[in-house]
Amino acid sequence: MEDFQNKPQEEQELDFANRIPLENLKNSVEELKEQLSKIIVGQEDFVELLIVTLLTKGHVLIEGVPGVAKTLTAKLFAKTLKTNFSRIQFTPDLMPSDVLGTSVLNMKTSDFEFKPGPIFSNIVLIDEINRSPAKTQAALFEVMEERQISIDGMVHQMEQPFMVLATQNPIEQEGTYALPEAQLDRFLFKIEVRYPSAKEELKILQGHHHRKGQKPEHNINAVLDPEKLSEISGQIHEIIIEDKLLEYITEIVGKTRNHSHIYLGASPRASIAIMNASKAMAAINGRDFVIPEDIKRVLQPVINHRIILSPDREMEGLRPKDVVEMISNSVEIPR
Repeated sequence: MEDFQNKPQEEQELDFANRIPLENLKNSVEELKEQLSKIIVGQEDFVELLIVTLLTKGHVLIEGVPGVAKTLTAKLFAKTLKTNFSRIQFTPDLMPSDVLGTSVLNMKTSDFEFKPGPIFSNIVLIDEINRSPAKTQAALFEVMEERQISIDGMVHQMEQPFMVLATQNPIEQEGTYALPEAQLDRFLFKIEVRYPSAKEELKILQGHHHRKGQKPEHNINAVLDPEKLSEISGQIHEIIIEDKLLEYITEIVGKTRNHSHIYLGASPRASIAIMNASKAMAAINGRDFVIPEDIKRVLQPVINHRIILSPDREMEGLRPKDVVEMISNSVEIPR
């Protein structure tokens, strides 16, 4: 206390007046996690990254083998929010109008009326995004980026919040259309969902047994409405990040552009994504300032899908996350 009193007035104000009240944000996040933990077992990192994506108004690509609860987690996550939810199953014959909507003739008025497609929702789950051809994928990516669509000269805005959760299967390539690297950049995170451990799988079995056939979503309560979500999301921009941490992000991303193992490095959009995601990570942990661990926590899911390895390294079996880890370990952590 004596040390504080001896500080100049400007430093006293910096210590206290600039503190950001994060109690509501942290409590809301804990409620979301508590609801999802009723059903989802052992996917704490996955859930945390979904919450960060929501708070930063981003979109997420979820990759994992069948049966590891990708779709279930996305559905239950949407259930915790007092918002609209839609699910679109991507198929090879899906057309852009099936996603966006189309204009139809009203026989009574002899005018064309726009009928919104399933993309007009708050939380949109895209199942197997790589099942549909490039034209449909491009239509989706345009909405994700612009948060609006233009049809017949009319602009239709998406309601807020608007978040796309897309899933894809990494092992089945027959009959699929790989997402273009440039379009992958539209996703804030690419989350790889792992198999559960033996202990976690036992809990999953016990949960299924005790529910006795009841649908999982019946056990989930909505805890966050759009108004409150907008309020706490706005606080993310106020989180403090020092210049030395911005330099740390810049150095890591810059090294992806000059690394011998990488053919195409990450763009400035990746730097912005790391900064925003690390701010959200700090906030949900109750801090109004970013620390290096927040940055390291989001590096992999932000960068993995934004770099292309050189053909030689790819043939050797090297993975993007291995190279990202090499780069991260080679950059000195600011203190």
